[in-house]
Amino acid sequence: MKKVLIVAAAAGLMSLAACETATVTNNTAENVADALEESADNMEMMADNATNEVAEDALENAADNLQDRADEVADNATE
Repeated sequence: MKKVLIVAAAAGLMSLAACETATVTNNTAENVADALEESADNMEMMADNATNEVAEDALENAADNLQDRADEVADNATE
């Protein structure tokens, strides 16, 4: 009887440990996605303040790439 209780308790603790790891991973991915989105917003503001079109285009492309990466990270976090 003791062995059954020990196995049941161990299984319960292992399932809780697995849930905690998934939550931490999702939180980390969400934080990374948020940081990438903020960087993209900063690039957009820099593009708005650029003094020539070449710099503006380069900054807008960088902002678009950062936003795409943020979307990919967010999508992978939900899987």
